[in-house]
Amino acid sequence: MQADVVVVGAGPAGLALAARLARSGAGRVEVLERDQEPGGLPRHLHHGGFGRPPLPWLRGPEYARRSVGAALAAGASVRTGVTATGWAGPLCLETTGPAGLARITARAVVLATGARERPRSARLVPGTRPQGVMTSGELFQAVHAHGLPVGRRAVVVGAEPVARRAAATLRQAGAEVVAMITERPRGVAAVPGIPLLTATTVGELRGRGRPTGVLIHHRDGRTGLLACDTVVFTGDFIPDHELARRGGIPLDPGTRGPGVDASFRTAVPGVFAVGNALHGIERAATAAAEGAAAAAGVLAHLAGAPWPQPGPPLQVRAPLVWVTPNRLTGIARRPLLLRSAEAVTAPVVTVTQDGRPLWRRRLPLPASPSRSLRLPPRWTARVDPEGGPVVIALT
Repeated sequence: MQADVVVVGAGPAGLALAARLARSGAGRVEVLERDQEPGGLPRHLHHGGFGRPPLPWLRGPEYARRSVGAALAAGASVRTGVTATGWAGPLCLETTGPAGLARITARAVVLATGARERPRSARLVPGTRPQGVMTSGELFQAVHAHGLPVGRRAVVVGAEPVARRAAATLRQAGAEVVAMITERPRGVAAVPGIPLLTATTVGELRGRGRPTGVLIHHRDGRTGLLACDTVVFTGDFIPDHELARRGGIPLDPGTRGPGVDASFRTAVPGVFAVGNALHGIERAATAAAEGAAAAAGVLAHLAGAPWPQPGPPLQVRAPLVWVTPNRLTGIARRPLLLRSAEAVTAPVVTVTQDGRPLWRRRLPLPASPSRSLRLPPRWTARVDPEGGPVVIALT
């Protein structure tokens, strides 16, 4: 098969990009989605507040339907049940789907593969894998998509916004949430009526066939056992980067997603990456805005614009854990996203290159491990394209 642009992933970022490209006359735009339905994670999120600006009455499934409808109305093709399994060349993807194995070659490939939660095993929590141990994504699908029952007593491991949604879903399904647990010194999404155990980790799952409890360890050395039959692990999202790795696309050590410049270009000519494939979980509106913004770079590439040199990398210092974009090939037109591992009430950000100060300012919002900061892009005009790494620090 041949296409002008192949977008891998039909979530908010991929659909917004496909709609913008198709409306702009990019030619044949193919969107590949491995799930049987397009729309991404919002399909399973039944709370309001989707859209830009957030609309209290707009729930995830309706938001997903609107995003799919906009892409189709613009002329993009959305194919579901199709998985991109590897690369047969720089811009040639190997796929498998209802019609069997296929190859699709494009002038540009966009990775909009989203993010995934690390399950209990990846977090190295010992114990068996009984029924009733799940991630928040599995919980949302079980309750909202399939109407499956959950247990009677649940523990939520996490205390960030997605943990709040998980607790609400468990209550909706008739379960009592006996505690929310976080290893951080404080949670950011406490729920009235649910005990919040901070500075606490899960040491072991007890029970076979179904949990009977979780062994917890407090930072001060105390231990305890919480009786439960359901455990939901939330919030530990990482970019779904397997396809990028198979294509030899360099990953950023901070985000663990493909490294990109301010136009969402990776180090491989013709390959772009957008949305939560870059940085783990962000709001659907943020991912969709990135997808729409990436259209300009894709259209320039289709028009023959040269692929730039890598440019200076962007590096962060603790407590910051990542920044995106993470290299500069020119002046950025959109705010950069920063994530801190610690809460900072009045964060001051400094940007330097080779010891030369480029920018310093106190940001208007506090830093939080569960929310990204937005860094104005004006200082990128002062970056020396031949200089060393650009260092971003938070105090």
